[in-house]
Amino acid sequence: MSFTPADTVFAMLSFEGPDEYSQAGGLGVRAKELVRALADQGYETHLFFIGDPALPGEESAVEGRLTYHRWSQWISRSHPMGVYDGEEGKVRDWNHSLPGYLVDFVVTPAARAGKRVVVLGEEWHTAWSMNLISDLLFYRGLRHWAVILWNANNLFGFDRIDWKSLDQATTLTTVSRYMKHRMWEWSVNPIVIPNGIPRSAIVDPPPRQVAAVRAAAGADLLLFKIGRFDPDKRWLMAMTAAGLLKRQGLRVKLLVRGGKEPHGADVLAHAAMHGLVVADSPSPRDAAGVSRVLKDNASADVVNLVSFLPESLLGLLYASADAVLANSGHEPFGLVGLEVMAAGGLAVTGSTGEDYAEPFRNAIVLETDDPLELVTALRSVHERPELAQSLRRRGRETAPDFTWERVLEQLLYRVELAGFRHGAVAAGAKPAPR
Repeated sequence: MSFTPADTVFAMLSFEGPDEYSQAGGLGVRAKELVRALADQGYETHLFFIGDPALPGEESAVEGRLTYHRWSQWISRSHPMGVYDGEEGKVRDWNHSLPGYLVDFVVTPAARAGKRVVVLGEEWHTAWSMNLISDLLFYRGLRHWAVILWNANNLFGFDRIDWKSLDQATTLTTVSRYMKHRMWEWSVNPIVIPNGIPRSAIVDPPPRQVAAVRAAAGADLLLFKIGRFDPDKRWLMAMTAAGLLKRQGLRVKLLVRGGKEPHGADVLAHAAMHGLVVADSPSPRDAAGVSRVLKDNASADVVNLVSFLPESLLGLLYASADAVLANSGHEPFGLVGLEVMAAGGLAVTGSTGEDYAEPFRNAIVLETDDPLELVTALRSVHERPELAQSLRRRGRETAPDFTWERVLEQLLYRVELAGFRHGAVAAGAKPAPR
């Protein structure tokens, strides 16, 4: 049972998406890159997400093969703080209005054209709508024209999911062996399909720019950490380690970009308590701006970037830092560590969902939450440049195995399995009646 662009349509349902309004973490990146990868391979693709209320409700991309459907904009207009502002109302509206639209305007036309539709749901927000879509398709006599998968990227909202119904309506997937094991706690057994990175993430930042950033830092160790201000990201561990390194006589410069979460205040206060000088700064807009930010805050140990950081600068920051601290205690997949490898950086990861990270082969992998473990690892990076170079090189060799092109090969295989499981029609089946 093959699924090709000639006979298959994809529809992805995700609260997060490509708009700045819609991004709060790795899910937005996953949604943006996965649908683009599918469209690039020729599939008609639809992404339903909670989009920016100021942008068009429907928008085409990738030569018309990709359609963005910005949902619940009428609610988002009253909730300007982002995708999860007014979350409960958006979930109710999503469940009430989206299943019928998807069946009427995506599945039904596809079935009449003799095409199957693969519906990919993401996270707890879409779980109930997947049940509703399956039920509505049964009612319309179209269930065999759809293959429905639901994916867990995190543990959020698991207590709100009707697992028995969801397991019957969909094929459950997740992003790492760690998440698979965590989901066993809920008496389900998902299939692992890893996250991916776009091939464009494999970059070689200009050596001159990298050298300029390192010179501007004027530090023995230039460190970078990006992510939500969430305790799971072990921000306090990072600040404690930086403070210990400073007291040991090393010049440390820690560049950080968090979010708007309340834990951020605790993190910065913790840094000050450990003797670190903290300075807030707007995020740079270009490569030259990175060096300016570091020079303008020469007396600070921690430079806290307080505005949106352009994605185009991440590769430069990953490559310039002596280490990027992706040291989470709970990481379903750990996309940042993989992005660091793709840019030739040195990733320091935790040891939960980062299936791609191999200790002291292509990354520093922390086994505990003890800041001394992080201090020891960073001192090794500083004192053994040959080790650092080896880790960077092998990390770069790992990254191409996780491009979306490679991941889609696994996804399509799993779609075939799900198709058999749910009795989907074979390619070339007689179109559904009008």
